[in-house]
Amino acid sequence: MLDDLDRGLIHALHIDGRAPFSRIAEALGVSTQTVARRYRRLRAEAGLRVVGLPEQDHTGQAQWVVRLTAAPAASQALAHALARRPDTSWVKLTSGGTEIFAIVQAPLHSRPSRSLLLHDIPRTSGITAVSAHLLLHMYLGGPTAWHGRLQALDDRQQQWLAPPAHHAATAALTNAGHTAIAPLTSADHALIDALRHDGRAGYAELASATGWSQATVARRLADLRARGLVFFDVEADAAAYGISIQALLWMTVAPAHLDQVATILATHHELAVVAATTGQTNLLAHALCPTPADLHRYLTHRLSALDQIRALETAPVLHTLKAAGHSPRRPAPYAGSDS
Repeated sequence: MLDDLDRGLIHALHIDGRAPFSRIAEALGVSTQTVARRYRRLRAEAGLRVVGLPEQDHTGQAQWVVRLTAAPAASQALAHALARRPDTSWVKLTSGGTEIFAIVQAPLHSRPSRSLLLHDIPRTSGITAVSAHLLLHMYLGGPTAWHGRLQALDDRQQQWLAPPAHHAATAALTNAGHTAIAPLTSADHALIDALRHDGRAGYAELASATGWSQATVARRLADLRARGLVFFDVEADAAAYGISIQALLWMTVAPAHLDQVATILATHHELAVVAATTGQTNLLAHALCPTPADLHRYLTHRLSALDQIRALETAPVLHTLKAAGHSPRRPAPYAGSDS
């Protein structure tokens, strides 16, 4: 289980995934060496990882929520194969281990069947059912973190850790009259791909991945962050927070009430994700609870109070094979320098 310092460190990384350890140490009132040691321990014991991700609206990609039902003998191998693909994220085994949940990236302006993954899935042996739902809007998740990780620091500490606003760059864009955001370049994509592996990678490593100089990498990353094109997410084992039960909630809500219900759900501390999708089940949520009894209370008390939810399917998560970033590489002996 995490202690107060662990929780404070993870909260700090949610605020600024690339904050120098020295700055985090000042906010937490400990030494830089203590923060570095805790970070290394949490990486080893709690799967702590900072990953850099693109703001979805500017990637030229659509996100598809895919549900696969497979024979028990095939589900494990299929889930691991999906997790290895660069176009997937959030690969999970659910519902007794026979159902696989995954987010698939596909070109925005092409038919979903043109996605290599969605084209290959029906041909894979052992799959008995496939459904795909276009993810329309994230109400909770992505840049907005699970509330359970954001309760360790007070307002003063959070303000101290807030990343630089880059007022000069923002003002320059505004004064120049730019209303459209320039598309990401191939080098930008290479930079973000490296950050998907390690959001705290040093400028030397990022320069090697992009072919830019370290100074150019620093400037470009600062610009992407200032314009909201890149954000940093934190991955950590939910069990370290006392979470023993996770479930995907597939809900059906009348379109007239969808925005209202989703906005309410996004305030619930039991949920880490709330997203609107296409399909008969048009609202998806990811619940994290300490015990099955807590999940039962959440379903029967908080969700049941929302009469606009016309149908609900609950799918327990048995194992998460891949989260938002790329499948992790072997951790380096030391990561997270002040660069």
